[in-house]
This record gives sequence, C-alpha cells and structure tokens, in this order.
Amino acid sequence: MSHHIPTRASACSEASNGPGTRPGTRPAPDGTSPTGPGTRPALGGPAAVVAAAVLWGTTGTVGSLAPSGAPAAAVGAAGLALGGLLLLLSAPGARTLPKRCTGTERRLLLLGVLAVAGYPVTFYPAVARTGVAVATVIALGSAPVLTGLLAWLTGRARPTARWACATAAAVAGCAALVLGPLAGGGGTPVDLGGVALAALAGLSYAVYSLVGGRLIARGHPSGAVMGVLFGGAALLVLPVLLSGDARWLLSPRGAAVAGYLAAVTTFLAYRLFGHGLRHTTAQTATTLTLAEPAVAAVLGVAVLGERLPVASWCGLAVLGAGLAVLALPAGARRRRR
Repeated sequence: MSHHIPTRASACSEASNGPGTRPGTRPAPDGTSPTGPGTRPALGGPAAVVAAAVLWGTTGTVGSLAPSGAPAAAVGAAGLALGGLLLLLSAPGARTLPKRCTGTERRLLLLGVLAVAGYPVTFYPAVARTGVAVATVIALGSAPVLTGLLAWLTGRARPTARWACATAAAVAGCAALVLGPLAGGGGTPVDLGGVALAALAGLSYAVYSLVGGRLIARGHPSGAVMGVLFGGAALLVLPVLLSGDARWLLSPRGAAVAGYLAAVTTFLAYRLFGHGLRHTTAQTATTLTLAEPAVAAVLGVAVLGERLPVASWCGLAVLGAGLAVLALPAGARRRRR
C-alpha cells in the first residue's frame, strides 16, 4: 500500500471465506449483507477495488508536483493524516465502532491501525536503502502472496488454483513493468535490509486488508471500519508530519497536493476499497490493487513524458491479463467459451 503513498512518478508509484457470510455473522448495519464469491454482484467488489487502485496510481504523478522542499515522507504522511481523519469523522458509526465491537474485534482494530501506520514507516526506509523500483515490486508483489498465506494459516480460506495462477501472473507482470527500466544496468544496488523492510511493508498491507475484510464480514459497515483503521493510523503518523518543516503545506501548490492525496487517494480510494472488501476476498483484493503501478506507469508516459522499454510494456500486458482473470466473474468467462 502506498501502495498508496507518493514517492516519485518514475517509480510507477510505490504499489475463500474472507468477506463471505459464515455462521454467526451479523447482518450489516447499513442494510447490506456480506456476500461471498458465489453471490456477489457482477464486478461489484472487483470493480471498486480496481477503481481504488486507479486512484492510488495517481499518487506518484501528483506527489511529483509538491514543492521542492517537501520531503516525500512528509507528503505521504500529510495525505494519510488528513485523509484518515476525514474518513474517521465522515463515516457514520466510526467513532462508536470500538464500543460496539467485541473484545476480539477491538484487538483486530488495534492490529489494523498498527498495520496501516506501519506501511509508510517501513516502505520509505526501504526506498531509501534499495531504490524505489525494487521496494515497490517487493512491497506490492509480496502483499497478495502474504494475504493468501495468512488467510490459509488462520483458517479463513485455502488459495484456489485460479487465484494462485492469476496472482503469479500479476506479480510477474508487475516486476517486469517496474524493473524493466533497470534492465540496462544502473539504478540503486539491492540492499538486503531494504528488501526486508519492503517485505514488512507488504506484510503490513496484507494484515490490514485481512483485518478490514474480517471486520466487514462480521457485519460492521465498511465505511466505519476504514474510518477507524485510518483515523487511528492518522494519529500515529502525525508526528512524522509535524517533526519537520511543514511550511510547504501553506503554499498553494503544497496545499493542493496534500488536499488531493487526502481527499482522493486516501478518503475516496479507501471508501472504495472498503466497499470492495465487502464483496470480494482480501486475497483477491490485494492482487487487484497491483493495477496501481500499471496506472502510474501509463501516467508517467502520458503526462510526464517518460519512456518504457519493451520489457515493461510486456509486463503491463501480463499484469493486465492476470487482473482480468480475477476481475471477470466465473460465469461470464464460461459464457464466452
């Protein structure tokens, strides 16, 4: 995730029982009921997740427009802090959700808050140590795999052959897309410490996706769950924003960039992601968010005039094919045969 927090545009942005109804699950307070893969509306969940990934894919391009004196970590922290608080204050029932949760659910909320805040804390040092391209591939590429493994180990779901094949293709395509420009040599040397930090970022992403999916599956409104997770994380990352020189936020360009990251790539994107988690599994959702680096790459070419080698274009095609396998309902695929 951060998947979803800006670094620089040339890096292509950073990047079952899951939400299914199970015995003892309460009806959703907002009137909708958690649905499993067999009953979800056509493209409802996957479309919302992909839409969120498209918005996240704009963070690199928008982040590159921040004032030159604004540190990347501070720009990302501003988006998360402001957007997280907006999610918390605007979602009906978010502020009372902890009181309505069971003891186990409160512990899940705390774990989710720590995971959301942990992503930028581990991703940015990974970028500094091993380069943004490698950190992006490891963080975003490991998240779907870790999500599937954690879901399996916790008894939530066993990975299906379809998910495994589609995820393998999407991760391979993502790697080719992002690492293609490094094929000719150069770039930041791979640092083992940076690799470990990037993997921890992927783990953070996997954990909060699973936590969000589980709480939503238990009948809690997706908006309230996202509000608590990101509102709590906003408070945790606030010191990162305030510890440095925050005068860049007062400039028109800085305020516009921070406002976009807060309102669009955090508030709107995570409302969509939460809705997607209600109608699809966390394993599938984290794979679908690999659309983020694809969007960032296309924006880099179209808006910033960047060039992609043939390997990256091939990776983009493979990534798109893998995501299409997951996004297209099984019934639609059978009708096309």
